[in-house]
Amino acid sequence: MRYADGPSVHSDIHIDAPPSEVWALVTDIHLPARLSPELQRVEWLDGATETTLGARFAGHNRHPLVGEWRTVSHVVELTDERLFTWAVTDADGRFGEPVTDPAGRLATWRFELSPEAGGTLLRQSAELGPARSGVSLAIERKPEAEEAIVAARLKDLRSGIEATLNGVKDIAEGRR
Repeated sequence: MRYADGPSVHSDIHIDAPPSEVWALVTDIHLPARLSPELQRVEWLDGATETTLGARFAGHNRHPLVGEWRTVSHVVELTDERLFTWAVTDADGRFGEPVTDPAGRLATWRFELSPEAGGTLLRQSAELGPARSGVSLAIERKPEAEEAIVAARLKDLRSGIEATLNGVKDIAEGRR
């Protein structure tokens, strides 16, 4: 898989809680920072205080190979109790020219919810690109290893997604 192909990863989990309860958790932008190995903290921008279409938030990340960096995410899709999508941009220019338009995203993240067997099926997904990112920098250093670099990044993202989904499940089902 090449970076230009927009590689993606997703994982699903069944949660024994209604979509309304799961929705309240996944639209709390602070929750993933408690559950993810990479995302360290988040804060709303522009005076926003809740997840609404067009709202922006900053994410502070850490990865052993890339170090620390900040992103700015834009809520680009929001369907109550069904879909929450945010486009991640490199507003600080960590990986190239600064990008503030969500069309120039370095990744797209999504939570999808659907009722299932008296509870909720929750899917989280991430798609890389099209803008430059830490993956782009690694590929530039070793272009012959592009497929391995992309595969390693998708493996990291899957691990983070599964940690987040399991954490949401534990909270929603009262185990946390």
